[in-house]
Amino acid sequence: MALTNWAGNVTFGAARVHRPGTVDELREIVAASARLRPLGTGHSFNLIADTDGDLVSAASLPGTVHIDSVSSEVTVSAGVRYGELASRLHAAGYALHNMASLPHISVAGAVATGTHGSGVTSPGLGAAVTGLRLVTADGELLDLRRDDPRLAGAVVNLGALGIVVDVTLRIRPTFEIAQSVYEGLPWSQLETGWAEIMRAGYSVSLFTDWTDSVINQIWVKRDPLDTPLPTGWHGATLAGTPLHPVPGMSAVNCTEQGGVPGPWHERLPHFRLDFTPSSAAELQTEYLVPAAHAIAALEAVDAIRDRVAPVLQISEVRTIAADDLWLSPSHGHDSVAIHFTWQPDADAVAPVVAALEEQLAPFGARPHWGKVFSTDPAALRARYPRFGDFLALRADLDPAGKLLNPMLSRYLGL
Repeated sequence: MALTNWAGNVTFGAARVHRPGTVDELREIVAASARLRPLGTGHSFNLIADTDGDLVSAASLPGTVHIDSVSSEVTVSAGVRYGELASRLHAAGYALHNMASLPHISVAGAVATGTHGSGVTSPGLGAAVTGLRLVTADGELLDLRRDDPRLAGAVVNLGALGIVVDVTLRIRPTFEIAQSVYEGLPWSQLETGWAEIMRAGYSVSLFTDWTDSVINQIWVKRDPLDTPLPTGWHGATLAGTPLHPVPGMSAVNCTEQGGVPGPWHERLPHFRLDFTPSSAAELQTEYLVPAAHAIAALEAVDAIRDRVAPVLQISEVRTIAADDLWLSPSHGHDSVAIHFTWQPDADAVAPVVAALEEQLAPFGARPHWGKVFSTDPAALRARYPRFGDFLALRADLDPAGKLLNPMLSRYLGL
Protein backbone atom coordinates (compact mmCIF):
# COMPACT_ATOMS: atom_id res chain seq x y z
CA MET A 1 0.00 0.00 0.00
CA ALA A 2 1.39 3.42 -0.97
CA LEU A 3 2.33 5.79 1.86
CA THR A 4 0.53 9.14 1.74
CA ASN A 5 0.41 12.28 3.81
CA TRP A 6 -2.49 13.06 6.15
CA ALA A 7 -4.57 14.75 3.44
CA GLY A 8 -3.88 12.07 0.84
CA ASN A 9 -2.75 14.62 -1.77
CA VAL A 10 0.91 13.45 -1.61
CA THR A 11 2.03 9.88 -2.27
CA PHE A 12 5.59 9.48 -1.10
CA GLY A 13 8.05 8.14 -3.64
CA ALA A 14 10.44 6.64 -1.09
CA ALA A 15 12.18 3.39 -1.90
CA ARG A 16 12.22 2.49 1.82
CA VAL A 17 10.56 3.69 5.02
CA HIS A 18 12.52 3.25 8.25
CA ARG A 19 11.17 3.37 11.78
CA PRO A 20 14.24 2.78 13.96
CA GLY A 21 13.69 1.82 17.57
CA THR A 22 16.97 3.20 18.92
CA VAL A 23 19.20 6.18 18.27
CA ASP A 24 22.08 3.87 17.31
CA GLU A 25 19.88 2.20 14.70
CA LEU A 26 18.88 5.63 13.40
CA ARG A 27 22.53 6.67 13.12
CA GLU A 28 23.35 3.56 11.09
CA ILE A 29 20.44 4.19 8.71
CA VAL A 30 21.41 7.83 8.15
CA ALA A 31 25.09 7.04 7.62
CA ALA A 32 24.31 4.30 5.09
CA SER A 33 21.72 6.22 3.08
CA ALA A 34 22.50 8.09 -0.12
CA ARG A 35 19.32 10.19 0.08
CA LEU A 36 16.84 10.53 2.90
CA ARG A 37 14.20 12.77 4.43
CA PRO A 38 12.64 12.89 7.91
CA LEU A 39 8.97 11.90 8.16
CA GLY A 40 6.83 13.43 10.90
CA THR A 41 3.12 12.85 11.35
CA GLY A 42 2.42 13.62 7.68
CA HIS A 43 0.55 16.89 8.26
CA SER A 44 2.39 18.75 5.52
CA PHE A 45 0.44 19.39 2.33
CA ASN A 46 3.34 19.70 -0.10
CA LEU A 47 6.40 17.69 -1.16
CA ILE A 48 8.71 18.93 1.60
CA ALA A 49 9.08 15.41 3.09
CA ASP A 50 9.18 13.48 -0.18
CA THR A 51 12.20 11.56 -1.47
CA ASP A 52 13.03 8.74 -3.84
CA GLY A 53 15.48 7.45 -1.24
CA ASP A 54 14.80 6.70 2.43
CA LEU A 55 12.05 8.14 4.62
CA VAL A 56 12.98 8.06 8.30
CA SER A 57 10.44 8.36 11.11
CA ALA A 58 11.38 9.04 14.72
CA ALA A 59 7.98 7.85 15.96
CA SER A 60 9.29 4.46 17.12
CA LEU A 61 12.17 5.89 19.17
CA PRO A 62 11.53 5.66 22.94
CA GLY A 63 8.91 8.30 23.73
CA THR A 64 10.67 10.00 26.60
CA VAL A 65 9.54 13.18 28.34
CA HIS A 66 12.03 14.54 30.88
CA ILE A 67 10.99 17.59 32.93
CA ASP A 68 13.72 19.72 34.51
CA SER A 69 12.02 21.86 37.13
CA VAL A 70 15.24 23.71 37.94
CA SER A 71 15.75 25.06 34.43
CA SER A 72 12.00 25.11 33.59
CA GLU A 73 12.57 22.96 30.52
CA VAL A 74 11.30 19.68 29.13
CA THR A 75 13.26 17.40 26.81
CA VAL A 76 11.03 15.28 24.61
CA SER A 77 11.63 12.67 21.94
CA ALA A 78 11.16 14.05 18.43
CA GLY A 79 8.26 11.77 17.52
CA VAL A 80 6.12 12.59 20.56
CA ARG A 81 2.97 14.49 19.63
CA TYR A 82 2.10 17.81 21.18
CA GLY A 83 -1.11 16.52 22.74
CA GLU A 84 0.74 13.69 24.49
CA LEU A 85 3.45 16.04 25.73
CA ALA A 86 0.89 18.58 26.93
CA SER A 87 -1.00 15.98 28.98
CA ARG A 88 2.24 14.90 30.66
CA LEU A 89 3.26 18.47 31.39
CA HIS A 90 -0.11 19.46 32.81
CA ALA A 91 -0.16 16.42 35.11
CA ALA A 92 3.20 17.60 36.48
CA GLY A 93 2.01 21.18 36.90
CA TYR A 94 3.57 22.69 33.79
CA ALA A 95 2.56 24.09 30.41
CA LEU A 96 3.89 25.21 27.05
CA HIS A 97 3.36 28.82 25.98
CA ASN A 98 0.99 27.80 23.18
CA MET A 99 -0.27 25.04 20.92
CA ALA A 100 -1.36 24.71 17.31
CA SER A 101 -4.99 24.12 16.33
CA LEU A 102 -4.34 20.36 16.06
CA PRO A 103 -2.64 18.63 19.04
CA HIS A 104 -1.86 15.54 16.93
CA ILE A 105 1.31 16.86 15.26
CA SER A 106 4.80 15.79 16.34
CA VAL A 107 7.02 18.19 18.23
CA ALA A 108 9.99 17.95 15.85
CA GLY A 109 7.90 18.18 12.69
CA ALA A 110 5.90 21.16 13.91
CA VAL A 111 8.85 23.32 14.87
CA ALA A 112 10.78 22.32 11.72
CA THR A 113 8.14 23.90 9.49
CA GLY A 114 7.38 27.01 11.56
CA THR A 115 4.01 25.92 12.95
CA HIS A 116 2.32 28.29 15.41
CA GLY A 117 -0.69 28.95 17.57
CA SER A 118 -2.23 32.40 18.04
CA GLY A 119 -1.83 35.43 20.27
CA VAL A 120 -0.39 38.93 19.86
CA THR A 121 2.23 38.23 22.53
CA SER A 122 2.74 34.57 21.67
CA PRO A 123 5.46 33.56 19.17
CA GLY A 124 5.42 30.36 17.14
CA LEU A 125 5.98 26.96 18.71
CA GLY A 126 9.66 26.95 17.77
CA ALA A 127 10.34 29.99 19.95
CA ALA A 128 10.15 27.70 23.00
CA VAL A 129 13.05 25.54 21.76
CA THR A 130 16.18 25.80 23.89
CA GLY A 131 17.94 22.73 22.54
CA LEU A 132 18.01 20.22 19.70
CA ARG A 133 19.73 16.88 19.36
CA LEU A 134 19.99 15.56 15.82
CA VAL A 135 21.72 12.97 13.71
CA THR A 136 23.56 14.76 10.93
CA ALA A 137 24.10 13.43 7.42
CA ASP A 138 27.25 11.53 8.39
CA GLY A 139 25.44 9.66 11.17
CA GLU A 140 26.99 11.69 13.97
CA LEU A 141 25.08 13.20 16.89
CA LEU A 142 25.00 16.97 17.25
CA ASP A 143 23.72 18.77 20.33
CA LEU A 144 22.75 22.42 19.95
CA ARG A 145 21.87 24.51 22.99
CA ARG A 146 20.71 28.10 23.40
CA ASP A 147 24.29 29.33 23.90
CA ASP A 148 25.12 28.06 20.39
CA PRO A 149 24.32 30.69 17.72
CA ARG A 150 23.48 27.91 15.28
CA LEU A 151 20.38 26.95 17.28
CA ALA A 152 18.39 29.89 15.89
CA GLY A 153 19.06 28.52 12.43
CA ALA A 154 18.39 24.89 13.27
CA VAL A 155 14.90 25.11 14.83
CA VAL A 156 12.92 25.82 11.64
CA ASN A 157 15.16 23.45 9.70
CA LEU A 158 12.84 22.04 6.98
CA GLY A 159 14.44 18.65 7.64
CA ALA A 160 17.53 19.87 5.78
CA LEU A 161 20.05 19.63 8.62
CA GLY A 162 19.56 16.10 9.93
CA ILE A 163 17.10 13.83 11.71
CA VAL A 164 16.05 15.36 15.03
CA VAL A 165 16.21 12.93 17.96
CA ASP A 166 14.90 15.10 20.76
CA VAL A 167 13.85 18.66 21.43
CA THR A 168 14.21 20.75 24.60
CA LEU A 169 11.47 23.30 25.22
CA ARG A 170 10.97 26.11 27.70
CA ILE A 171 7.98 25.49 30.01
CA ARG A 172 5.91 27.53 32.47
CA PRO A 173 3.46 26.75 35.29
CA THR A 174 0.17 25.26 34.14
CA PHE A 175 -2.80 27.58 33.67
CA GLU A 176 -6.47 27.59 32.73
CA ILE A 177 -8.24 29.00 29.69
CA ALA A 178 -11.92 29.62 28.95
CA GLN A 179 -13.05 29.60 25.33
CA SER A 180 -15.97 31.58 23.93
CA VAL A 181 -17.18 31.89 20.35
CA TYR A 182 -18.86 34.90 18.74
CA GLU A 183 -20.77 34.93 15.46
CA GLY A 184 -21.31 37.50 12.73
CA LEU A 185 -18.64 40.17 13.09
CA PRO A 186 -19.26 42.88 10.45
CA TRP A 187 -16.21 43.67 8.34
CA SER A 188 -16.52 47.37 9.21
CA GLN A 189 -16.20 46.51 12.89
CA LEU A 190 -13.10 44.45 12.20
CA GLU A 191 -11.41 47.43 10.56
CA THR A 192 -12.13 49.78 13.46
CA GLY A 193 -11.76 47.27 16.31
CA TRP A 194 -8.87 45.12 15.04
CA ALA A 195 -6.43 45.81 17.89
CA GLU A 196 -9.02 45.38 20.64
CA ILE A 197 -10.45 42.21 19.11
CA MET A 198 -7.11 40.49 18.59
CA ARG A 199 -5.90 41.46 22.08
CA ALA A 200 -9.12 40.32 23.79
CA GLY A 201 -7.69 36.93 24.75
CA TYR A 202 -4.59 34.87 25.26
CA SER A 203 -5.37 33.47 21.80
CA VAL A 204 -7.87 34.76 19.24
CA SER A 205 -8.87 33.26 15.89
CA LEU A 206 -11.14 34.73 13.22
CA PHE A 207 -12.93 32.43 10.77
CA THR A 208 -14.50 33.52 7.49
CA ASP A 209 -15.64 31.86 4.26
CA TRP A 210 -15.15 35.09 2.25
CA THR A 211 -18.70 34.94 0.88
CA ASP A 212 -19.72 38.37 2.20
CA SER A 213 -18.51 41.19 4.43
CA VAL A 214 -18.74 39.22 7.66
CA ILE A 215 -16.32 37.31 9.86
CA ASN A 216 -18.30 34.12 10.54
CA GLN A 217 -16.82 33.32 13.95
CA ILE A 218 -14.39 34.72 16.54
CA TRP A 219 -12.83 32.15 18.88
CA VAL A 220 -11.57 33.92 22.01
CA LYS A 221 -9.46 31.95 24.49
CA ARG A 222 -9.03 33.92 27.72
CA ASP A 223 -7.95 33.76 31.33
CA PRO A 224 -11.11 32.72 33.24
CA LEU A 225 -10.41 35.46 35.80
CA ASP A 226 -10.56 38.23 33.21
CA THR A 227 -13.64 40.45 33.10
CA PRO A 228 -16.18 38.66 30.86
CA LEU A 229 -16.78 40.05 27.41
CA PRO A 230 -20.33 41.27 26.69
CA THR A 231 -22.89 39.09 24.90
CA GLY A 232 -22.88 41.56 22.04
CA TRP A 233 -19.36 42.59 21.11
CA HIS A 234 -18.25 44.75 18.15
CA GLY A 235 -21.46 43.84 16.39
CA ALA A 236 -20.92 40.10 16.89
CA THR A 237 -23.12 37.89 19.07
CA LEU A 238 -22.06 35.28 21.63
CA ALA A 239 -22.83 31.81 20.25
CA GLY A 240 -25.50 29.89 22.15
CA THR A 241 -24.24 26.43 21.16
CA PRO A 242 -20.81 24.95 20.38
CA LEU A 243 -19.60 25.52 16.82
CA HIS A 244 -17.17 23.96 14.38
CA PRO A 245 -15.08 26.42 12.30
CA VAL A 246 -16.37 24.89 9.05
CA PRO A 247 -20.06 25.74 8.57
CA GLY A 248 -22.35 22.74 8.85
CA MET A 249 -19.85 20.44 10.57
CA SER A 250 -20.47 18.96 14.04
CA ALA A 251 -18.66 20.58 16.97
CA VAL A 252 -18.32 17.27 18.79
CA ASN A 253 -14.61 17.08 17.94
CA CYS A 254 -13.85 20.67 18.95
CA THR A 255 -12.43 21.75 22.30
CA GLU A 256 -14.99 22.92 24.86
CA GLN A 257 -16.59 26.32 24.35
CA GLY A 258 -19.21 28.31 26.24
CA GLY A 259 -16.70 30.02 28.54
CA VAL A 260 -16.13 26.88 30.61
CA PRO A 261 -12.66 27.03 32.23
CA GLY A 262 -10.30 24.14 31.61
CA PRO A 263 -6.61 23.22 31.34
CA TRP A 264 -4.59 25.14 28.74
CA HIS A 265 -4.00 22.06 26.58
CA GLU A 266 -7.74 21.33 26.35
CA ARG A 267 -8.61 24.86 25.17
CA LEU A 268 -5.74 26.34 23.13
CA PRO A 269 -6.07 23.76 20.31
CA HIS A 270 -9.29 23.95 18.32
CA PHE A 271 -9.68 20.18 18.24
CA ARG A 272 -9.63 17.54 20.96
CA LEU A 273 -6.77 15.10 21.31
CA ASP A 274 -9.16 12.14 21.59
CA PHE A 275 -10.37 12.95 18.09
CA THR A 276 -7.44 11.66 16.02
CA PRO A 277 -7.82 12.44 12.32
CA SER A 278 -6.62 9.59 10.10
CA SER A 279 -7.30 11.45 6.86
CA ALA A 280 -8.67 14.79 5.79
CA ALA A 281 -10.56 15.78 2.66
CA GLU A 282 -8.82 19.15 2.39
CA LEU A 283 -5.78 21.11 1.29
CA GLN A 284 -4.24 23.97 3.24
CA THR A 285 -2.39 27.20 2.46
CA GLU A 286 -1.20 29.91 4.83
CA TYR A 287 0.61 33.23 4.45
CA LEU A 288 2.13 35.35 7.18
CA VAL A 289 2.41 39.11 6.69
CA PRO A 290 3.77 41.81 9.01
CA ALA A 291 1.15 42.75 11.59
CA ALA A 292 1.38 46.40 10.54
CA HIS A 293 -0.23 45.40 7.20
CA ALA A 294 -3.00 43.22 8.68
CA ILE A 295 -6.06 45.10 7.44
CA ALA A 296 -4.52 45.97 4.06
CA ALA A 297 -3.60 42.32 3.49
CA LEU A 298 -7.09 41.14 4.41
CA GLU A 299 -8.58 43.72 2.07
CA ALA A 300 -6.30 42.39 -0.69
CA VAL A 301 -7.74 38.92 -0.17
CA ASP A 302 -11.25 40.31 0.01
CA ALA A 303 -10.71 41.86 -3.41
CA ILE A 304 -10.60 38.38 -4.98
CA ARG A 305 -13.19 36.72 -2.75
CA ASP A 306 -15.14 35.65 -5.83
CA ARG A 307 -12.20 33.40 -6.74
CA VAL A 308 -11.40 32.26 -3.19
CA ALA A 309 -14.85 31.32 -1.87
CA PRO A 310 -15.84 28.67 -4.46
CA VAL A 311 -12.89 26.39 -3.61
CA LEU A 312 -12.73 27.18 0.11
CA GLN A 313 -13.97 25.36 3.20
CA ILE A 314 -12.90 28.02 5.73
CA SER A 315 -10.25 30.67 6.29
CA GLU A 316 -8.64 31.48 9.66
CA VAL A 317 -6.84 34.67 10.71
CA ARG A 318 -4.44 34.63 13.67
CA THR A 319 -1.65 36.74 15.17
CA ILE A 320 1.88 35.57 16.02
CA ALA A 321 4.57 37.48 17.91
CA ALA A 322 8.02 37.94 16.39
CA ASP A 323 10.92 35.55 16.92
CA ASP A 324 14.59 35.36 15.89
CA LEU A 325 14.54 31.94 14.19
CA TRP A 326 16.20 32.28 10.79
CA LEU A 327 13.54 30.57 8.64
CA SER A 328 10.52 31.23 10.83
CA PRO A 329 7.74 32.99 8.88
CA SER A 330 7.54 35.37 11.87
CA HIS A 331 11.27 36.11 11.92
CA GLY A 332 11.93 39.73 12.82
CA HIS A 333 8.39 41.07 13.10
CA ASP A 334 4.98 40.42 14.63
CA SER A 335 2.79 38.71 12.05
CA VAL A 336 -0.76 38.02 10.99
CA ALA A 337 -1.40 34.59 9.51
CA ILE A 338 -4.09 34.21 6.85
CA HIS A 339 -4.92 30.53 6.53
CA PHE A 340 -7.04 28.75 3.91
CA THR A 341 -8.54 25.28 4.22
CA TRP A 342 -9.44 24.34 0.66
CA GLN A 343 -11.63 21.79 -1.00
CA PRO A 344 -9.55 18.71 -1.95
CA ASP A 345 -9.19 19.72 -5.61
CA ALA A 346 -5.56 20.60 -6.37
CA ASP A 347 -6.25 21.66 -9.95
CA ALA A 348 -8.96 24.11 -8.88
CA VAL A 349 -6.97 25.42 -5.92
CA ALA A 350 -3.65 26.05 -7.73
CA PRO A 351 -4.70 29.13 -9.74
CA VAL A 352 -6.38 30.63 -6.67
CA VAL A 353 -3.18 30.18 -4.66
CA ALA A 354 -1.29 31.96 -7.44
CA ALA A 355 -3.79 34.81 -7.36
CA LEU A 356 -3.50 35.12 -3.59
CA GLU A 357 0.27 35.28 -3.80
CA GLU A 358 0.02 38.09 -6.33
CA GLN A 359 -2.33 39.98 -4.00
CA LEU A 360 -0.14 39.47 -0.93
CA ALA A 361 3.27 39.98 -2.56
CA PRO A 362 3.36 43.72 -1.77
CA PHE A 363 3.28 42.83 1.93
CA GLY A 364 6.23 40.42 1.77
CA ALA A 365 4.03 37.41 2.55
CA ARG A 366 5.89 34.33 3.76
CA PRO A 367 4.11 30.99 3.23
CA HIS A 368 3.93 28.28 5.86
CA TRP A 369 6.65 25.83 4.84
CA GLY A 370 4.41 22.78 5.18
CA LYS A 371 1.40 23.94 3.19
CA VAL A 372 0.48 24.49 -0.47
CA PHE A 373 2.25 27.49 -2.03
CA SER A 374 3.92 28.48 -5.28
CA THR A 375 5.93 31.57 -4.31
CA ASP A 376 8.85 32.41 -6.59
CA PRO A 377 11.92 30.88 -4.86
CA ALA A 378 14.19 33.90 -5.33
CA ALA A 379 11.50 36.26 -4.04
CA LEU A 380 10.89 34.03 -1.03
CA ARG A 381 14.59 33.83 -0.15
CA ALA A 382 14.78 37.62 -0.25
CA ARG A 383 12.12 37.86 2.46
CA TYR A 384 14.39 36.15 5.01
CA PRO A 385 17.37 38.25 6.17
CA ARG A 386 19.21 35.18 7.51
CA PHE A 387 18.59 32.89 4.52
CA GLY A 388 22.25 32.99 3.52
CA ASP A 389 23.26 31.96 7.03
CA PHE A 390 20.90 29.00 6.86
CA LEU A 391 22.40 27.91 3.54
CA ALA A 392 25.87 28.04 5.07
CA LEU A 393 24.73 25.97 8.06
CA ARG A 394 23.10 23.40 5.77
CA ALA A 395 26.25 23.14 3.64
CA ASP A 396 28.35 22.58 6.77
CA LEU A 397 26.11 19.82 8.17
CA ASP A 398 25.18 18.13 4.87
CA PRO A 399 27.82 19.05 2.27
CA ALA A 400 26.77 16.27 -0.12
CA GLY A 401 23.08 17.26 -0.07
CA LYS A 402 21.91 13.90 1.25
CA LEU A 403 18.87 15.51 2.90
CA LEU A 404 17.78 17.55 -0.09
CA ASN A 405 14.87 16.77 -2.41
CA PRO A 406 13.60 18.64 -5.51
CA MET A 407 11.37 20.99 -3.53
CA LEU A 408 14.11 21.95 -1.09
CA SER A 409 16.70 22.30 -3.82
CA ARG A 410 14.40 24.69 -5.68
CA TYR A 411 13.57 26.88 -2.70
CA LEU A 412 17.08 26.82 -1.26
CA GLY A 413 18.50 27.74 -4.67
CA LEU A 414 20.72 24.65 -4.88
